[in-house]
Amino acid sequence: MAGEKRKRVDGVGLRRSVAAAAALILVVEAFGIVLLNIFLGMVVDDQQMSMAGLEPRSMSLSAVVAGAVFGVYLLLCALVLAITAVRDKAPTGVLRIVLISAAVVHGLLGAASVGLVGWLAFLFMMVVLGLIVWSLVSYSVEEEAAKGGSEPGSDGPPAAGAPGGGPHPEPSAT
Repeated sequence: MAGEKRKRVDGVGLRRSVAAAAALILVVEAFGIVLLNIFLGMVVDDQQMSMAGLEPRSMSLSAVVAGAVFGVYLLLCALVLAITAVRDKAPTGVLRIVLISAAVVHGLLGAASVGLVGWLAFLFMMVVLGLIVWSLVSYSVEEEAAKGGSEPGSDGPPAAGAPGGGPHPEPSAT
């Protein structure tokens, strides 16, 4: 019994640490993305590059705005993960969807970064993806619903799909 409780406490500490680490990495990534887009905007402006008749100034401004929007998105994801780590409670609803979309974005960026930037960028994106997914999986919504009820293995509500109320269906008398 004490060993089970210790494992559960260690798991809670680990998932809080993972969520906090993911939040910290997303904050650093947000600032990196904003700085990268500012730099790209300066390069476009200084080189007087244009594409399809667009003015260089509008292209550089668009790069900065896109970087700022993406940076705010990453900061929102970091905030959700930080709140998750502090409260030790799963994000629900729209906040969970935001984290799922961040995981998808990091997967796609990781796939694109292999060819464009290299394997180190791919590795970074996969580490961030792994931390986000780990945070999502370790804080399951079903677990939050179970906390309101009873502990597993006690005389709580019947298990899903078990007509007899237990983990296994009762044999029929036919």
